[in-house]
Amino acid sequence: MNKLEQLHEMKAKIIRGGGEKRIDAQHAKGKLTARERLEILFDKDSFVEMDVFVKHRCNNFGMDEKELPGDGVVTGYGQVEGRLVFAFAQDFTVSGGSLGEYHAEKIVKVQNMALKMGAPIVGLQDSGGARVEEGVAALSGFGKIFRNNTVSSGVIPQISVIMGPCAGGAVYSPAITDFVFMVDKTSQMFITGPNVIKTVTGEEVTAEQLGGAMTHNSISGVAHFIGEDDEKTLFLVRELLGYMPSNNMETPPVKSSGDDANRIIPQLNEIIPDNPNKAYDMYAVIRSIADDGKIFDIMPHYAKNIVTCYIRLDGATVGVVANQPMFGAGCLDIDASDKAARFIRRCDAFNIPLLTIEDVPGFLPGTGQEHGGIIRHGAKMLYAYCEATVPKVTVILRKAYGGAYIGMCNKELGADVVMAWPSAQIAVMGASGAVNIISPIKKEIKEADDPQKVREEKIAEYEEKFNNPYRAAELGYVDDIVEPAHTRQRVISALDMLRTKRESLPAKKHGNIPL
Repeated sequence: MNKLEQLHEMKAKIIRGGGEKRIDAQHAKGKLTARERLEILFDKDSFVEMDVFVKHRCNNFGMDEKELPGDGVVTGYGQVEGRLVFAFAQDFTVSGGSLGEYHAEKIVKVQNMALKMGAPIVGLQDSGGARVEEGVAALSGFGKIFRNNTVSSGVIPQISVIMGPCAGGAVYSPAITDFVFMVDKTSQMFITGPNVIKTVTGEEVTAEQLGGAMTHNSISGVAHFIGEDDEKTLFLVRELLGYMPSNNMETPPVKSSGDDANRIIPQLNEIIPDNPNKAYDMYAVIRSIADDGKIFDIMPHYAKNIVTCYIRLDGATVGVVANQPMFGAGCLDIDASDKAARFIRRCDAFNIPLLTIEDVPGFLPGTGQEHGGIIRHGAKMLYAYCEATVPKVTVILRKAYGGAYIGMCNKELGADVVMAWPSAQIAVMGASGAVNIISPIKKEIKEADDPQKVREEKIAEYEEKFNNPYRAAELGYVDDIVEPAHTRQRVISALDMLRTKRESLPAKKHGNIPL
């Protein structure tokens, strides 16, 4: 056998991973292999594998007699829509994708390369966790990965795709990264599994109930996206990368669709119901404004009272934060505040302008919210907006009451441009609540011959004076009151004007966000 034949044979053996039997078992579970996943993620024939021949060095428990091709992980780089991206994919067919010392070193190396090159990194996770035979050396590997995740945070986009089990210490790397994808029915994340929980607490729960894709997408908020299967999930990852820059020194790629920047949207003139307590779908507003009506929704199943999504306006990526009247009247609560704050900071880190679309009656009242720390959680959202230096445009559609009006990025929180529709209601609170609090009005109602009639008159008077955008515009808190049909045109114009915005914060090590 000559040298070339030997090389080809060795590579072919490594590429087979754990062998046909284990590959068949992977397929039987509805899962692709590590290399099949990378073929879908990257542009055709662009993926280049690194550290193909790396082996483990463990001699414990007979490990010296075990061959683990690639040490259970495939690493390398390639192109996604022609742009450089790095990736690692754990190979469940090789020792259950368990993480040992050199498995970790391969991941650390590709993380370091991505950071040096200023390119995104995607981690495809499918692992039984730390390799028990390697003991503390495996745990040390996790620590190195976590530190690299943290150093790279806000510098390059980091995406985690959970495509199988992810348990124990392994879950913390995805939690630090920017986005977490999960595959429905075949991926789980948890610190301690069902068996340990049953032993310690007596609770009986399935792996899917405890840490399945929908659990983390709708209840815990750990994951941002859910895909039907491996292939569809990876196509979602490719789509997301198209909205992101390669690093924090760049802006996202512009993808012009031909949608007219001056397009008028007549249906927006009729979208706000006459009854201020009646809901409407905020997604209809966002889609009508966006290029080609297309949105990329972030965390669509979690805290549905607030929408966080990417759209394109005149081809450029814009991050949208919007109250959703269809759920909880669009109130801000603990989960919505967390969801929005993280999204705002991510947009700011990667030079993505922010469009805030506001229809908020207030923060959600109740002992559950107060005892759960709504003050602290709501403060995260205020902090995130104040800290963000990207262009910030706010459009007030209807309700903008009290502290929540401020929380949805008013002028004082740093909004560069604030617009309002004629239907906007900007006040400390709604008229009905206000007449119950203002002392002279309370007294007048109480002493009236017909209290109900006087109360209705005072509500109408309050609404005329305060529940409209004109008072705020007179005081300069609103830059302009715009016809709803012209919203897309005006927002694009504002963002175009703000393109050269330069703003810096005082020099400091870092702020102290109220975590």
